[in-house]
Amino acid sequence: QVQLVESGGGLVQPGGSLRLSCAVSGTIFSILDMGWYRQAPEKERELVAVIGSGGSTHYANSVKGRSTIFRDNAKNTVYLQLNSLKSEDTAVYYCKVELEDGSAYWGQGTQVTVSS
Repeated sequence: QVQLVESGGGLVQPGGSLRLSCAVSGTIFSILDMGWYRQAPEKERELVAVIGSGGSTHYANSVKGRSTIFRDNAKNTVYLQLNSLKSEDTAVYYCKVELEDGSAYWGQGTQVTVSS
């Protein structure tokens, strides 16, 4: 059983910052990609950022330049640093990991609300 536990969401003012964390536990084969997605009300889930096992990264245009994804392989944890937050960043943020055996797992989501 693989579990993903996200943390770090909350209410932040426009222009503020947040760091999201996602810790993976359980019977884990080698983790390949680790990523963050988000889903705003009445919108489809979208990719925010992803990081490969070798450290390569990809960001959505909407967050490029003001977010950083990084991982700690020793802790099986992926982080997403979000800066210069805007109201349109308000969403539930989900962590996803893809394992070497081909399986993929999602976290339960953490709410990020950007509002004054």
